[in-house]
Amino acid sequence: MNAFAWEVFAANLGWAAATSLAVMLGTFAIALNRGVHRVVDVAWGVAFAAVAVVTFGLSAPQGDPGRRLLVTGLTVVWGLRLAVHIARRGSGHGEDPRYEAMLARARGNRNLYALQMIYLLQGALVWLVSLPVQAAQYTPRPLSALGWAGTAVWAVGLSFEAVGDAQLARFKADPANRGRIMDRGLWRLTRHPNYFGDFCVWWGLFLVACDGGWQAAAVSVASPLVMSVLLINGSGKRLLERHMAGRPGWDAYVARTSAFFPRSPRRHR
Repeated sequence: MNAFAWEVFAANLGWAAATSLAVMLGTFAIALNRGVHRVVDVAWGVAFAAVAVVTFGLSAPQGDPGRRLLVTGLTVVWGLRLAVHIARRGSGHGEDPRYEAMLARARGNRNLYALQMIYLLQGALVWLVSLPVQAAQYTPRPLSALGWAGTAVWAVGLSFEAVGDAQLARFKADPANRGRIMDRGLWRLTRHPNYFGDFCVWWGLFLVACDGGWQAAAVSVASPLVMSVLLINGSGKRLLERHMAGRPGWDAYVARTSAFFPRSPRRHR
């Protein structure tokens, strides 16, 4: 029987939501203790990994073991790498300017406002974006070429993220680069190799879900679409470029470098 386990999938959506909420509430408690809300960025990757692991356990009787193990492993590797990277990057720093600006608009208790607008919102997004990770685990159909193609797209994405993050960290660590625009390595091909990598990761995971059949694809297609909008026009590329505008060399970098999808730099006279 290769039917998608609709009833079990629907019943367990609440457990996935509860898992994401638990991670975010625990992170909120840590943030109150430390006095900074930037720790929620670390929890983003952790929450996805937790949802994947919980779904892996819940889907055991229904899903193909190979696909369940594959999609869980891919999500955990991506989520924990991202969490470790962000934790290292933010170590020793104060509040993130994005959250400072957001909390400055709060009317009343700032922490309650942060709980609603940062933690609960991100918890809901984790639940929504993780739908391919959840849906992929409820189909008995064995893995086929489409699942491995999705894994390849995921691998491209993880490589862009990891390599781009490492290149930027080395660039910033050199005092000679203070005030300069990073335009080397993958950053020559796209202004946002990390966001492009994230884009590929979630479209790859969606393809792994599609490998389970049209039902899994139908219930999870919103995930890569929402993630694409967030990365390109939401809190990713658009917000960062607004922050970078006006820096020396930025306009020239924008003129020669792709905004999102990698390509060779433009040549100018």
